[in-house]
Formats: sequence, C-alpha cells, structure tokens
Amino acid sequence: MNAASLTIKELTKAVGSGISPRMVRHYHQLGLLPQPMRSASNYRLYNQKDVIRLQRIVALKQQGFHLNHIRQILEVEPEEADANTVLMEQLQQQYRVVIQQIAQLRQTASALEGLLGRDHHCQQMQAEVLSSLKVLSAETQVEIEGLSSLWSGLDAKVDAHPEDFQESLERLLPDLSQRSAIEKELISQLVLACGDVSLAYEVRLGNSAITNAREALKSGCQVIADISTVAAALDNTRLINLGCQVKTLIDNPHITTAAEAEQAFWEHQKWQEKLQQISEGCILVVGYAPSVLLAICEAIVKQKIKPALVIGMPIGFSHAPAAKRQLMQLDVPFITIQGTLGGGLLAACALNSLLETLMDKPDCHCFLCHN
Repeated sequence: MNAASLTIKELTKAVGSGISPRMVRHYHQLGLLPQPMRSASNYRLYNQKDVIRLQRIVALKQQGFHLNHIRQILEVEPEEADANTVLMEQLQQQYRVVIQQIAQLRQTASALEGLLGRDHHCQQMQAEVLSSLKVLSAETQVEIEGLSSLWSGLDAKVDAHPEDFQESLERLLPDLSQRSAIEKELISQLVLACGDVSLAYEVRLGNSAITNAREALKSGCQVIADISTVAAALDNTRLINLGCQVKTLIDNPHITTAAEAEQAFWEHQKWQEKLQQISEGCILVVGYAPSVLLAICEAIVKQKIKPALVIGMPIGFSHAPAAKRQLMQLDVPFITIQGTLGGGLLAACALNSLLETLMDKPDCHCFLCHN
C-alpha cells in the first residue's frame, strides 16, 4: 500500500462496520479525522494511519462514547508520557457512566420483575394497583456489530500472567470514599463473588451493622443459615476459632434451591416454629428463601426474636425485593442487596468478609464514623 493511495470509498471498505463516505466527511468536519491529502484531481487520499484512526473511532462509538468524547480521547498523542494514564482515566469515567445507567435500568427492570414475576395469587390481590398502571417502559440500544473483533488483540496475552483482581477493582468500582475500609472490603468481595460491578450500587448496610456484627462474632454468637448450602459456604474455620456455632434453619440437606427452600418453609410448620426459638444476639444469614426473611421481619416486629445482624440476600422476583424492603425499614442491623440480586454465595460471602476483617483487623475502628 502506498503512503496515501486509498480513496474515500476504499477507506470505508477497509474499515467496514457500515461506515459510509458521508460519515467520513462528517468526521472531518468534527475534527475527528484530519483533513487528508488531495490527488491531482482533488480526490481525498488516505493511508493506513487513517484506516487505524477510523477503526478506533468506530470501536469507541460502538462502546457508547459520544463523538465529542471520542475527539478528546484521540487528542491524546501516543508519545506523551502520561498518554496511557489519561486514556485510562477517560475510559474509567465512561465506564462509571455506563454502570450508573445499568443501575438505573436495573431499578426499572426490578420494577418490571416485581410485576411480571408475581404469581396468579399476587396478581389477584393487587388487581386494583395493576389496573391503574399505565406505562412502564425501559428502552436501550446497544450496537454490537463487529464488537467481537475488538477483543482479539486484548485477549491474546491474558494467559501470560495471573489476573490482579485488586487493580481491576480499583479501576472498576464506583467512588467508595464515603464508606469505611471494612465496608469497601465487603463490597469488593461481593462484586468478586458475582462478577457484577453494578452490584456495588445496590449493597445496603444499616443500624450499625458492622459494629454489631463484630461484637457478636467476638462474643461467640450463634450463626444461623436458612439452608445447608449457605451454611456450607461459611468460613467455618474462622467461626470455630471465634467460638461461633453454625446452625441451619431448614436442616434438610436435600433442600438446595430457592424454590425447594421456599416450598419447605411454607409446608412445614416446624421450620417456622424453629425460627421463633433462635437465641438472642445471633446472626441470621438468608441466601435463598424470601419467605424466611419475611418471617424474620415479622418476628422482629412482634419482638419474638432479637438478632444481632440479619444478612438478607434471598433470591426471588417479587417476594425477595419486598422482604428486603421490609428488612431495611426495621430497627435492626442488616446487610442486604436491593432488588432481585442475591443468593447463598453472596450471603455467605458477606459474613466471610466480616470474619476476615475481624481476624485481620481486630482493633480497627474505621467503621465507627461511617457505620
């Protein structure tokens, strides 16, 4: 290929992705592409550098960047000493905007899930509310044409070294400066457990959750999980070291899913009676059955039980969000994740993170001014 031998049509063909000569001329007007050389007949002539620059514009546009932002990114010259730093900061800024949009869409999605996920009985009870609902919509458009080709170069050397999760989290997590070091660690561990950074926006702690959890654990409190799967995921080595005993509310080892736990809790009165008998100052870890968390909230309101902490992260599309909202309204220390997100692994991960920071930082009081 000559130094400058491509016509505008040949340029668009080389780049692909639906780029047209009209779009190229528009990018010239916006300053995204430099003005090209001209032939003797006054035709625009392009070279390989122009191809690469236009491919970069297309790639950034497909990633959701606005044209003005793309121009700012392209102004960073590779030879500048801090070019990579500036570029990473710009990418991080754009990433946070996208994650915030995801969080907002998730709230809308949760609202829709709360309606669509209700069974027939729930729909009958709330017919009046449903009939008054006019419009609830969420629209988003993601351009993915040619997106897979962007990763080939990035993925080529991923097996050359282990992933540095801490460095990744520092770039990906939202601003947590208002959180204590222990809360930051808790949120980081939850994000790592599920691989969804937007979860960081949904984690909620209340009523001195960390203070009460640390005091309860240091005193050798009882830890009660809703099912055996959650209990098995707890850090039993550290719990034993602290003198904490782990028990399971629905202690049937064959119950391993949210649906089974939900059905069992409703069908067998003994599990509901067992909940009323738990010891004061215990830590409850609910990762599957939303009805267990609803029953816990009811028992707390009626002053039947007084736990030191409730980790409420059950799975579900209607009962689970409702149970979490009830929990957050109570005057009881809690850790939860808003909406439908949850699960036994996340619930266990939350307690394990508290255990780890308690053992590693027994005298830390950073949470007192935040918690």
